[in-house]
Amino acid sequence: MIKIKTKMILKAMRVHHYLKNFLIFLPLLFSGNLFQAEMLLNTMVGFIAFSLAASTIYIINDIRDVESDRLHEIKSKRPIASGAVSIRSAKVLALILVIMSLFLNYLAFGTRALAWIIILTYIFLNMMYSLGLKNIPLLDISILVSGFLLRVIYGSAISSVIISNWLYLTVISLSFYLALGKRRNEIKKHGNIRQVSQFYSQNFLDRNMYVCLGLTITFYALWCVDPVTMAMHSTNNMIWTVMLVLIICMKYSLQVEGDSQGDPVDVFLGDKALIGLAISYALIMFIIIYYPSLNLLAATIFLM
Repeated sequence: MIKIKTKMILKAMRVHHYLKNFLIFLPLLFSGNLFQAEMLLNTMVGFIAFSLAASTIYIINDIRDVESDRLHEIKSKRPIASGAVSIRSAKVLALILVIMSLFLNYLAFGTRALAWIIILTYIFLNMMYSLGLKNIPLLDISILVSGFLLRVIYGSAISSVIISNWLYLTVISLSFYLALGKRRNEIKKHGNIRQVSQFYSQNFLDRNMYVCLGLTITFYALWCVDPVTMAMHSTNNMIWTVMLVLIICMKYSLQVEGDSQGDPVDVFLGDKALIGLAISYALIMFIIIYYPSLNLLAATIFLM
């Protein structure tokens, strides 16, 4: 009984969605300071704090939408909608999680203003989203995008790493692409089950998705060839990752235009090839940034 309850609680917290919170590590990883113990520890604590804050929002949103979720083919199976976790228990859990999140934020960063502003802004925006802003067209998507962006800014704040403007633009445009794709497939699969869906057409979402995807590739390529980026890592080899990023984006698009529900985490975790491509990208970037001698060796072998 306890095991089942724990499983349902973890499911209500949507632990698998913590995958999005790895964006917090992005500034540290790309700065070349991943092995700096203090910076890594701060980022890890920040990851947990942000994850608990995100779980709080998921639970509050599920409580608010419990009646409509019970009519949904997929969402009706969620712990709160199905009754596996009572609304009263969910409220207590949300309170405990937000207290733990803020305590961890304080424990790691004290009264450092920026870290507090970011995590409180995330909580506030998503609370407002749950309370009604999700029914306003374009604002609903913008709030979803802000969640991705705030994760990167939070990672920058807690690790004291300055992020390239090109990288910020890459995250923003990619986030719009993911959010638009999520709305697209919600409408395709379930029609206008969301109030805001009546304002969107599939053609509108398709067109804007691929505008944002094109911008994502462009901004990423500009980051790779930015003199500041090349000087920071003493290499110009990042440009060779653009092709792999293109393939990853095309593979993701193939899934979104297929039979998926459109949620970015579910799309990613549901495709082994996509996971493999993402891991390959991460390993290549890791080698380029942290083992430049291997880059030189590979270039020498290629020239021979």
